[in-house]
Amino acid sequence: MEPFVVGIRFQRVGKIYHFDASEFRDLQIGDFAVVDTSRGTQLGEVVAIVNNPSPPSEGALKPIIRQATPRDLVLRQLWIRKETEAMVYCRAKAAEMGYSGVKIVAAEFSYDGDRLSFLYSSETEDKVDLKKLRTAMKRIYNRSRIEMRQVGPRDVAKFLGGMGACGLEIRCCSTFLTDFSPISIKMAKEQGISLTPSEITGMCGRLRCCLVYEYEQYVEAKIQLPKRGKRVITPNGEGKVVDINPFKVSVVVELDKGGQQEFKLDNIQPWEEAEAIRKKSKELCDKHTEGDCDFGGNK
Repeated sequence: MEPFVVGIRFQRVGKIYHFDASEFRDLQIGDFAVVDTSRGTQLGEVVAIVNNPSPPSEGALKPIIRQATPRDLVLRQLWIRKETEAMVYCRAKAAEMGYSGVKIVAAEFSYDGDRLSFLYSSETEDKVDLKKLRTAMKRIYNRSRIEMRQVGPRDVAKFLGGMGACGLEIRCCSTFLTDFSPISIKMAKEQGISLTPSEITGMCGRLRCCLVYEYEQYVEAKIQLPKRGKRVITPNGEGKVVDINPFKVSVVVELDKGGQQEFKLDNIQPWEEAEAIRKKSKELCDKHTEGDCDFGGNK
């Protein structure tokens, strides 16, 4: 029997993890299930049915423990309501203990309250010893296993939400990004974006995630399109490329006779290529017709 694999998400905008649901083939998108993870037993939402799943890179997929019951869902909501209170307590205790470079970003209870994770960021991004703070929180939440988990600037922005640097009402990371892709200055250069920090830096202080959105299209288009400054032949005469439009697969040409016009890739020819064809044709003409061929109006 083919395995029945589902994709489960534990946060509203979080990464999707695959689990073996062969024992629960009636699961549908929108249902909730209890699963075993590296962070203990968790409750997540089924957001995808995986057709033709590829074998996992290591070991086997973890099986679903059971479909969530109404009691599980009620428990989950009760513990979610206590997360803000736990975060406030932890922030106050961190300030009292003198952890000035540490910011408690969020608190997360497991669905049954068995585990409580405090997510924090550090100004230096170095590992901080929070044993005393963890012990203090254990005294308050003695029923839960306490975990202190460090997150990066991008994750902090994702948790806090708010307006993006571009003016978008809710940041991309808080709306639909489930993973953070590697981003480099090269991506901005390839797209012709100004390297002014305010133009390429997000609210997290890192390069904007959107720099990766269109990068591949720009790279692919630039392979096909002539570079700026190259001479081309158009239906309206020769000229020089002054701008490119990767998404329209077109270029803006400054014509020798004056003015600028936009041409699709199919309507232009590189000057070097055309010149090479002209020379080759003339050589063939001279060789085989001994000058009797009419080439370019000359005999």
